[in-house]
Amino acid sequence: MKKLLFAFSVLFTLVLTLPGYSQATLELEDIFNGTYRMNGFGPARWMDGGKYYTTLENAESVRGREIVRYETATGAREVLVSAGDLTPEGEERPLGISNYIWSSDGKQLMIFTNTRRVWRYNTRGDYWVLNLETRKLKQLGASVKPTTMMFAKFSPDNKKVGFVSEQNIYVEDLATGAVRQITSDGGGHIINGTFDWVYEEELNCRDGFRWSPDSKYIAYWQMNTEGIGDFYLINNLDSIYPELIKIPYPKVGTTNPAARIGVVAADGGDSRWFDIPGDPRNHYLARMEFAAGSNEEVMIQQLNRLQNTNKVMMGNIRTMQLNTILTETDKAWVDIHDDTEWMENGASFTWSSERDGWLHLYLVSRDGKKTRDVTPGNFDVVSIQCIDEKGGYVYYIASPDNPIQRYLYRSRIDGKGKAERISPANQTGQHQYIISPDAHYAIHTFSNHTTPNQIDLVELPGHKRVRLLEDNAGLAAKYDQLKLNPKEFFRVEVEPGMELDCYMIKPKDFDPKLKYPVIFNIYGEPAGATVQDNWGGGDLFNQYLAQQGYIVMSVDNRGTNTPRGRDWRKSIYRQIGILASKDQAAAAKAIINQYPFVDGGRIGVYGWSGGGSMTLNCLFRYPEIYKTGIAIAFVADQKFYDSIYQERYMGLPDDNAEGYKDGSPITHAGNLQGNLMLIHGSGDDNVHYQNCEVLINELVKDQKMFSMMEYPMRSHGIYERAGTSLHLRKTWLKYWKDNLPAGGKVLP
Repeated sequence: MKKLLFAFSVLFTLVLTLPGYSQATLELEDIFNGTYRMNGFGPARWMDGGKYYTTLENAESVRGREIVRYETATGAREVLVSAGDLTPEGEERPLGISNYIWSSDGKQLMIFTNTRRVWRYNTRGDYWVLNLETRKLKQLGASVKPTTMMFAKFSPDNKKVGFVSEQNIYVEDLATGAVRQITSDGGGHIINGTFDWVYEEELNCRDGFRWSPDSKYIAYWQMNTEGIGDFYLINNLDSIYPELIKIPYPKVGTTNPAARIGVVAADGGDSRWFDIPGDPRNHYLARMEFAAGSNEEVMIQQLNRLQNTNKVMMGNIRTMQLNTILTETDKAWVDIHDDTEWMENGASFTWSSERDGWLHLYLVSRDGKKTRDVTPGNFDVVSIQCIDEKGGYVYYIASPDNPIQRYLYRSRIDGKGKAERISPANQTGQHQYIISPDAHYAIHTFSNHTTPNQIDLVELPGHKRVRLLEDNAGLAAKYDQLKLNPKEFFRVEVEPGMELDCYMIKPKDFDPKLKYPVIFNIYGEPAGATVQDNWGGGDLFNQYLAQQGYIVMSVDNRGTNTPRGRDWRKSIYRQIGILASKDQAAAAKAIINQYPFVDGGRIGVYGWSGGGSMTLNCLFRYPEIYKTGIAIAFVADQKFYDSIYQERYMGLPDDNAEGYKDGSPITHAGNLQGNLMLIHGSGDDNVHYQNCEVLINELVKDQKMFSMMEYPMRSHGIYERAGTSLHLRKTWLKYWKDNLPAGGKVLP
């Protein structure tokens, strides 16, 4: 197999170099038509602790996919579930597989298919179960409307399946097919077993119910959105009269949804509710899971509205009593982490915290009285990959020496010894892992800014390759033929002792004797970072801009989500848009002074979402630096964004009125001097089109000239409906060429 893949790679490279082969120029259309699509692998699932793994592969005989099992050690292949197995009676084609879930005993397979989008992701659709012993395929939820099922999952005893449909919870008996509705008050303002818009968007809450370990009870969230302000989207495209789409959306300082947690028997009956202290409109129930080793206890995490205190409670589903066992606080905010696992037969659990200035994993006793740092050191644990209690190690992603890269490390669970790097020293960049439950194997993905995803199966802890799964050699060869300049990473000092990570992409025909315009691709908010040493799709649009004669740069200001410690990330508390734009401007000035090939008279900036807001702040606050900008899907006034996100980083508006005002781009719109284009989707349920309209109103009042483009009924991603993604980029490109002349120039 390895020899075959290598031969194919060599052959493909030779074809690309034949006379007459014209794929030497990056074309804008090719970025979106699949020419540079990267191959993936999976989704993969481990079986029997790591002895096997399964994945999806195209069937040979019919159009569709089947589930193939590989023996991990040998690579022995077996079609475990054929396309025929997944073809319903009377149908010609197998089910499309959006996701698949094994029962805990491995005897049943659940297929999620025919999916529909709910806000960001496709979480609604149909579910089928295949009995692997009888090969009988059966659709679940016969009594509910098609494509309304959400979050179906096997009970721990594998006899039933629970699911949500139209805001109520159901349980189906797999043997008889009987479906029982166990909540009945869902609908309208009441949501059972799933969440409203703001919980899903900002707390990453979607699946809202949990089976008890003995399969007798279901614990679940109930949301009440009554009293929340309604925001209306107007659909003018799909009928002769406008359709109004109502979304309960809590904006900064307004009424929040109320959440509570109840328990109901799996065979029906009345729900019982925990009496959780505090006003439910001013607290968030961010997490809830059954505690290990108990059929009676659930662990609940409750955030206050400021999100600077997280109370961890143990609740007994028999007595409905609550006991607070841990309280996590921070002067800024506390983040919610999903790496809590029970250990030592339920006597302790893992917990992530920044309490010592770095994000680390701790081991906490069940009563919360004893705590031990498992990963000590002056570095951040980016994410937990596997906790191997039997072997005595926790595996995690970190990058102590370079925050733009990511590597696998492991530390002893007893906290002794030093962190041990597992990722190979000769693979600089970013690594991802899906580690087997026994921690002996991992599906490993490596990439950097010049290397598309290389996926292999490795043996741990030695990181020995067992087999190559996907190397994307064909894509790498295509990319090489374009002869583009790779990203160059560097740092600039914006104040004594404070350096920011940056990258630049130079034009193909770059001449250091000339001066070039610079376009800064900006984000700058706490949700992410742009300066990353990974493939990231090859960053092809920014490469395309560079090909047109621009230098493209990006800077990660203070407050971006990168592993540089708690103080770095939380330095922007109560000053979103203020410190970040100051850092960006200081970096731009330093870059102009540091690099003689940068034309300080041709500086542009563009960004999306938080990056759109940052673009506006840069243009309005620092017009002497930034001459042209494109702001996409931006927040113009921070009071218009949702409560959970904005209050987390800015505090409450009554307590930080000046910060909200100063951090909002609209406050400074009158300072605009350069060229500005505003772009927004009118169907944006996240950052509402209202932001665009109020900013337009302010710019008109101040007699400021600008351009704008509305994409009707496109959401925050501005990709729906035919032609959108390509048209959007063509719009950007035309604006850059018209307002920020490209190419190197000889300047005095």
